[in-house]
Amino acid sequence: MRFKRHHILLGGLLLFFAGVQFRLVDSFTLSERSSSFISAQLGDKGSMQSLALWPNTLSRKVVKPPRWLGLALMSVGSVLTLKSLSMKAVA
Repeated sequence: MRFKRHHILLGGLLLFFAGVQFRLVDSFTLSERSSSFISAQLGDKGSMQSLALWPNTLSRKVVKPPRWLGLALMSVGSVLTLKSLSMKAVA
């Protein structure tokens, strides 16, 4: 499948706005379900043992993305958007 103009435009805009989102937010707090899934996948024994000892406690992970990630996504998104605008519209 070849990517057409509107596919590249949509991908570029999505990457650009995801980059804006990463620049505006300092950290993300995951839900209990996703935190336990991440702990199980990474083999984080410390948080799983604390869940076993204290079943009613909330152990939510906080994800702090690096500062450069937002700029990188915005850069790639803007390049893709400009590239799609310079392409010919093919039906």
